Amino acid sequence: MSFFLTRRFFLLVGLLAVGFVVAFFLPWLLGPMQIALGVFGVLVLLDALLLYAPSKSKTVPVFGRRVMGDKLANGSDNDVQIYLENRYRFPIRTETIDEIPHQFQRRDVLFRVAVAPGETQIINYQLRPTKRGEYEFGALNIYAATPLGLVRRRFRYEQGRTVPVYPSFLQMRQYELLAIHNRLTEVGVKRIRRVGHSMEFEQIRPYVPGDDPRSINWKATARRTGTGAADALVVNHFQDERAQQVYCLIDKGRVMRMPFDGLSLLDYAINATLVVSNIALLKHDKAGLLTFSNRPGATLAADRRPGHLLKLLEILYRQKTKYLETDFELLYATVRARVKQRSLLILFTNFETLHGMQRQLPYLRRMAKDHLLLVIFFENTELREYLDAPAETTEDVYNQTIAEKFAQEKRQIVLELQRYGIYSLLTAPKDLTVNTINKYLEFKARGLI
Repeated sequence: MSFFLTRRFFLLVGLLAVGFVVAFFLPWLLGPMQIALGVFGVLVLLDALLLYAPSKSKTVPVFGRRVMGDKLANGSDNDVQIYLENRYRFPIRTETIDEIPHQFQRRDVLFRVAVAPGETQIINYQLRPTKRGEYEFGALNIYAATPLGLVRRRFRYEQGRTVPVYPSFLQMRQYELLAIHNRLTEVGVKRIRRVGHSMEFEQIRPYVPGDDPRSINWKATARRTGTGAADALVVNHFQDERAQQVYCLIDKGRVMRMPFDGLSLLDYAINATLVVSNIALLKHDKAGLLTFSNRPGATLAADRRPGHLLKLLEILYRQKTKYLETDFELLYATVRARVKQRSLLILFTNFETLHGMQRQLPYLRRMAKDHLLLVIFFENTELREYLDAPAETTEDVYNQTIAEKFAQEKRQIVLELQRYGIYSLLTAPKDLTVNTINKYLEFKARGLI
């Protein structure tokens, strides 16, 4: 059914009903009320005829279209546009309801727009999914009314469209563009001073004031001929070492199910993996992936050939957390079997207690012996907010003391890992991507990989 009555219609019907009730006690009012009822009936009929009168061009009088990407980015604001075109010869007032997927749990996707005859209006809004998977959109419902506003006609478009939600490729593109233009500092990535020389030789070039005298190639200088000694000096020019392997190890155990700001820790790790892997590829390194829980998960060998990032994206899209305890011994065995070359291993996991980390420490130490290991775990931001709030009662003081104990254990985990030469990063979930990139660039600058 496409025919609907408006609020204005029922308001006028109510006023007419009140008028006839009053006319029962004031008979002289009955005649004017009957005339008003007749005028009202004519207006309703005219309004309906304007909306449903067939056009000569046999086109739909109101056209609507939802414009969005083929896939949505998890944890990011995705732009959605609705195009409304009025093909009537008179202005219309529209109410547009977009039936978005139930996962968003939103009931406010309603837009009221006036559209002049022959014109198009564009409605912009954003959707932020917090889970990967397939999202099914319903119909785009457009309710059109004439300036009289007594009846409305419904038009339905874009029914039954399914859109997959992938790891945040929008975030990846943002960092990629900033990296290309050397503007990563705008999102918190630090400028890191390079320490020493890279070992990968690129070329010999003439010496210019300001070059490090230690990089002068004396043998090549001796072979050069020239009028002045300064003109004859040449230096070795080095570049960043390339084709180093960077593996992201993602824990899919129960500890990664904890949600922060709608996203699980696993989704934060997946989004950070996609961004860091892309940055590594831009730095001419090789990016790989290994997921694990109580059993081995998906594995992608480190590479940088065209299409490798797309393979990584498809694998990350299908990852889900498990309810069982993570087996770090199995992780060590998998890394030893699959990763033969010394690599940077970025391990995304979560330790809530020092004892929980110490149970896995032997396997972490074995991996750190053969590779450069960076263990990343998460700060409980809700716990931090609770600690920062003022304590008003004795019970609050007691609870904050217990909370401080848990927060202190997180810091002790960092110190314990440092004792054994294992790099670690304790970060808030929302800062995970930036802090991970900073660590990767720091390792590159220090020549550790």
